[in-house]
Amino acid sequence: MSVYSHIPIKEWALEDRPREKLRYHGMETLSDAELMAILLGTGTRELSAIDLAHNILEEVGGLHRLSQTGVEQLTRIKGIGPAKAISLVAAFELGRRKTLEEISECRQSLKRAQIEQEYQQTERLRVSSSEAVAAYLTPKIGYLQQEVCYVLFLNRANEVKSEKQMFIGGISATVMDVRLIFREAVHQLASAIIVAHNHPSGNLTPSRADVEITQKLVRAGQVFDIVMLDHIIVSPKGFYSFADENQI
Repeated sequence: MSVYSHIPIKEWALEDRPREKLRYHGMETLSDAELMAILLGTGTRELSAIDLAHNILEEVGGLHRLSQTGVEQLTRIKGIGPAKAISLVAAFELGRRKTLEEISECRQSLKRAQIEQEYQQTERLRVSSSEAVAAYLTPKIGYLQQEVCYVLFLNRANEVKSEKQMFIGGISATVMDVRLIFREAVHQLASAIIVAHNHPSGNLTPSRADVEITQKLVRAGQVFDIVMLDHIIVSPKGFYSFADENQI
């Protein structure tokens, strides 16, 4: 029992009173018995509300068992009348309902996520031309002020399974790692890929490095049996397709 046994809580030091502790220091600073004491309101002539709460927890075997105890069973405990028993049962019922509500919201969120995923799967972008790809990618990377490499991973029907920004460079160049691109393609079980990058300068003419990396990508695709469909350069001024220019 506490040093305040037999003394009404209202006569305790202010910092030790459960209600004041909760108000000024937060509910996490209170023990289970102190929280229960707030619900009980008062103790008995022999016990403070906190000591009575300790007795209840010991009698029933802890909080979990207490949450399953009804009013009639609680009133059999010395010092617990119908009013105190009802307060405890009501508190646990609120907690149970809150948990059920959270579970319901979680299920609804999962269901919405599943629906969105199914929608995305049914609404996959089908690659039909370089113009379609450029129209899709220009809003994503065409207006950026630094070069980035973006890769589309396609299935056998030329539908985009997934997409990923792979590399970020500077204002005038970005370094593409062929190994990392095809490692991701293998991971995605892609049948084909389209690589794209932007030219912040607006100049759509491929650099020598652009041509060389395209050739490396084509050769790597042949090794992995993953088709390198196109390498597209985009900018606000338009786009350049290596496939359209017969460079793939």
